[in-house]
Amino acid sequence: MTGFGKAVLTLPGKKVSIEIKGLNSKQTDINLRLPGPFRSKEGAIRQILSEHLQRGKIDCTIYCEITGPESAPQINEQLAQGYINQLMRLASETGASGDIIGAVMRLPDVLQSSEEDLTDQQWQKVQATLLEALERMKGFRADEGRQLQNDLELRLKNIRNGLDSVEPFEEERKERVRERLQKSLEQLQVEADQERFEQELIYYLEKYDVTEEKVRLDAHLNYFQELMNQGGAMGKKLGFVSQEMGREINTLGSKANHAGLQKVVVDMKDELEKIKEQVLNIL
Repeated sequence: MTGFGKAVLTLPGKKVSIEIKGLNSKQTDINLRLPGPFRSKEGAIRQILSEHLQRGKIDCTIYCEITGPESAPQINEQLAQGYINQLMRLASETGASGDIIGAVMRLPDVLQSSEEDLTDQQWQKVQATLLEALERMKGFRADEGRQLQNDLELRLKNIRNGLDSVEPFEEERKERVRERLQKSLEQLQVEADQERFEQELIYYLEKYDVTEEKVRLDAHLNYFQELMNQGGAMGKKLGFVSQEMGREINTLGSKANHAGLQKVVVDMKDELEKIKEQVLNIL
């Protein structure tokens, strides 16, 4: 959800620049820096930003650059003259010297800002410029989103490859269970009832069977891909689906009972953690 957008508006005597920066955040946190004439529109600007950006840490800065003499600060000549008279009298009495004009210009209220509240026409132009900056920021986000989707699809593919590699281990696990039970009986040196032996074998095979986990994980992978293809604000849904994927992978690991299969599960967990990290960056 990172992004940047900028747009510039030229008004009589001034140039208005609007910059919007966004960082990832679970909540909406909007920080505004506005010049004097725009402060009365703070509520409206916040509403526009929240509607278009939904969530994230948003910094919006509006710069107002004076470009014409009509917008320059005005000198309060009467007040300045009063300051000058007092300073000149003080200098005469004390013998002090210095830049009286420079000192006066730094005194309170000598310079009066010509800033005025925005007219309705100016506000409409500012709104259009704000929307332009937002569109550029959303374009930035869209480019980042496409990169995220490519990375997520790679992670999904790696997990699916791991899921496909589970099947060869299943037959080997069945054989190992059979051999282990047979060996235990041989060590006991007893004649086992074949029917009972088969029942025990079925019990252990069902205990380690991962068919349900494979089917559910495959469904979660497909659903995750479908959500990405739909577009829009799918971050929370993708987060929920990734949690369900984690449950199935963990169950696969608990039932693995095989070093090779356990390694596959570890690799899938690693890919899933990367997916969860990336999902945090999605709206």
